[in-house]
Amino acid sequence: MTEPAIRVDGLHYAFGANTAVDDVSFTVAPGEILGFLGPNGAGKSTTIKMMTGLLDPQAGTITVLGMSMPGEKEAIQAEIGVCFEEKNLYLNMTGRENLVFFARLFGIKGLDPDPLLRRVDLFDRADDRAADYSKGMRQRLMVARSLVNRPRVLFLDEPTDGLDPVSSLAIRRIIREEADRGAAVVLTTHDMLEADKLSDRVAFIHEGRILAIDAPETLKLAHGKRSVRVRSQRGGEVEESVISLDGDGADDEIRRAVGVEGLLTIHTEEATLEDIFIEFAGRGLR
Repeated sequence: MTEPAIRVDGLHYAFGANTAVDDVSFTVAPGEILGFLGPNGAGKSTTIKMMTGLLDPQAGTITVLGMSMPGEKEAIQAEIGVCFEEKNLYLNMTGRENLVFFARLFGIKGLDPDPLLRRVDLFDRADDRAADYSKGMRQRLMVARSLVNRPRVLFLDEPTDGLDPVSSLAIRRIIREEADRGAAVVLTTHDMLEADKLSDRVAFIHEGRILAIDAPETLKLAHGKRSVRVRSQRGGEVEESVISLDGDGADDEIRRAVGVEGLLTIHTEEATLEDIFIEFAGRGLR
């Protein structure tokens, strides 16, 4: 059995009287994308900061690639890539210069940044200063920068928050490519659709505690309510009905609904991760 790339056990952190992370435990396998799904202030970013060595746990243990954090922080940080929501690029440097300079911090000399810049669709703007980049371009440069050392573990904190659809799609593609390469990916987000599309497993975190962790499809099947939505037109009016698939007599109701004249559409509906999070936490993600 493959050893987890990340193992977290009993993690705890508090800011004074405010507990941010409360007895959090999970693992992430090589090549797996784990989505941390929760509202702002749920403890996602604090957990990431402990795993990357920016904060020391007040209780619990963190093992990354078989090494202990923070005891072997420098060795771990040489093997990981990090992209935080806050931009900390060197704005007076060009995109190309940012990547070359950051690579040197890892002891990587002679980096050819062009392949990374092409991956994030910035090659044509590589010699422009980062100060002249849009928000989406800066975020894509941040993602490229997190990959300069070909990390075995990748931490991404709200990587597509507030971005346009084109930039978001480019970043999602890169995340999946890195997982396919074998990197373990931890993705924090409050975007349920992004978590559903990208994650092999999701962890619902609320008020510092993990409420549930499993594959999105497993959670939706276990906790969701399945239904069929039927739209038909009668006498110039459009009628819509929703038929539950979990109750008795669903087959007969569906047959009656699709047998009427003027049938327009029929499609199944399943619970969203938002629905399930509300069931566990009693509130929405935002």
